[in-house]
Amino acid sequence: MLTGIRRFIQSESAGGVVLGLAALAALIVANSPLGTWYESFVHLRLELKLGGAVLLSKPLLLWVNDLWMAVFFFLVGLEIKREMLEGELASLKQSVLPAGAALGGMLVPALIYVAINWGNEVALRGWAIPTATDIAFALGILMLLGSRVPTSLKVFLTAVAIIDDLGAIIVIALFYTDNLSATMLAAAGAGIAVLFALNRARVTNLAPYVLVGLVVWFCVLKSGVHATLAGVITALAVPMRRPDGGSPVEDTEHALHPWVAFLVLPVFAFVNAGVSLEGVTASTLTQSVPLGIAAGLIVGKAIGVFGASWLIVKLAGASFPAGASMRQFFAVCVLCGVGFTMSLFIGGLAFEGQDAIYETQLKIGVLGGSMLSALLAVALMLSAPRRGALSDPSPG
Repeated sequence: MLTGIRRFIQSESAGGVVLGLAALAALIVANSPLGTWYESFVHLRLELKLGGAVLLSKPLLLWVNDLWMAVFFFLVGLEIKREMLEGELASLKQSVLPAGAALGGMLVPALIYVAINWGNEVALRGWAIPTATDIAFALGILMLLGSRVPTSLKVFLTAVAIIDDLGAIIVIALFYTDNLSATMLAAAGAGIAVLFALNRARVTNLAPYVLVGLVVWFCVLKSGVHATLAGVITALAVPMRRPDGGSPVEDTEHALHPWVAFLVLPVFAFVNAGVSLEGVTASTLTQSVPLGIAAGLIVGKAIGVFGASWLIVKLAGASFPAGASMRQFFAVCVLCGVGFTMSLFIGGLAFEGQDAIYETQLKIGVLGGSMLSALLAVALMLSAPRRGALSDPSPG
């Protein structure tokens, strides 16, 4: 289990660096003479045809957000299944601290955002934007700090981010789904039944799951539910173990990680993070949407994750991660405010079809809030004594 966690952390940390470079490249290109080309590129219309019939016609941006990101959510689903069955979330004792921390880290940022945007009906659609944590970016930053960060904190952050992703999936399904098609929902349901029939039949070859999963993705997309949820459902159907003791889930995770870390997420970042700063002024930064997002990520995440963790340790008898000082632990709580990928994704759903100014404010809030959270977390971690210099923060 520890080997799997170590491999996961190493992949995510390197991917976090590439993700950051892709986001930076998007910002530079969008604000250079190539800005017009960038806009044309992300809105390039691509079609899926069968014979002479056009099945789907979408701009590149939506192909990436609907299909490309379904691969990311498929990986998230695999991680959730592994952790809940055999990993850090497999028992109540192991999962209570990261689960409570993740819940606090979703509730407090959402409340802060709502308080700042109260009275603005369109802005309130984005209440879930600051609830997300970007595991690739966050772990990438921790890994750059090297031996200053105890492994227990990396495992804690991984578990919190995975539960956070599960929460985001539930939020998307419940709050960012409309105009449902009963026919397509029924067709998607039939596909899901086939997926779990394959599981019950102990089919361990991945190919049938992927093929049926693609059909489910198409039906879910046409149903009005966000299509990326099909990736999670498909992943949950993949068997955990083969008769020989091997794991299709772990093998698929291991094979897919590099593709997601070094291709899927960087492409997502490049087509989503390019915000033109032309006309952006100080007043833009203080509008309720970017202010609510940034405050939710910087303040809400830190208070929510740390506060919930402290309550669980005091009331439920859980323990803080071993070998870490209180300042190191708080630094990781602050680092949970790096929401980049999932925050941009949820924001895209929240403000879809709204005035373009909301897209600009979304990107400014997410990028600014994530960057400040990262810088503050690094400063706290660098100022903390090396591990072992302070006593374990667990209550004694």
